[in-house]
Amino acid sequence: CHKRIIFIIASIVLSFTIGCETDIFVPDTTPPSSPRGLYAVARDNQVNLYWDYNRESDVQGYDIYVSSSYSGRYELIGSTHGNYFYDKGAVNGKTYYYAVAAFDNSENESDLSRDVAYATPRPEGLDVILTDYRTRPSTAGYDFSTYSVGNYNDQYTDVFFEYYNGVYYMDVWDDTDIKDMGYTNSLYDIEVAPASGWSTTKDVLLTVGKTYVVWTLDDHYAKLRVISLSSSRVVFDWTYQLQKGNPSLKRTVSEGRLEIKLGPGASNRNK
Repeated sequence: CHKRIIFIIASIVLSFTIGCETDIFVPDTTPPSSPRGLYAVARDNQVNLYWDYNRESDVQGYDIYVSSSYSGRYELIGSTHGNYFYDKGAVNGKTYYYAVAAFDNSENESDLSRDVAYATPRPEGLDVILTDYRTRPSTAGYDFSTYSVGNYNDQYTDVFFEYYNGVYYMDVWDDTDIKDMGYTNSLYDIEVAPASGWSTTKDVLLTVGKTYVVWTLDDHYAKLRVISLSSSRVVFDWTYQLQKGNPSLKRTVSEGRLEIKLGPGASNRNK
């Protein structure tokens, strides 16, 4: 009798143990893959960053890092849940190098992106109006370095507008070069100044929707895109590279990265 009672109690305990579900928590320590497709677009006192979304379903967001040199220390400057970031702390005339890391719901952070993305913010302007130098010479010229309209034959003038026999021209002096870069959808489509092909006549025929690159006397590059034309004036948008000899007018992207050193402000969420 006692053996039977002991057997029944043991069976009940065993059944109860088997019937209970035990939850075992396994922490996620696997970081996401590094973001791909990073590129930087230079704007006026700003750099816009874009990259591809990660494929992992648990990716929560991205950390953005910046450095003043290719192989220097990278500092954390912000985070975002999207696949873009606007660095509004960038200053015109300085070159910035960027990297991005993805992090997931468990705060695991990926390695930094392998794409090398850098940009040099530069001033830009919209709706500049120049008049025909034959009829209104005092407002026919433009100086990119001072962002100002002036006399066509001022010593600092980079370009000046001309209307002659039904044709529109943008002229430069002998110490400056200009090139027609063709039709563009926006001012930002031309990324880098050309190395050759400058106008031998020191002028270009103007057409609405075309972009033109200028190489100034003091070795700076600028570009302008024509918005409208008439016999009395031209209206254009422009950008100007403050760094001497730097042909970058929008962005530069290349593959590979040297070993990155993270500065004291870096994240590395699960160090």
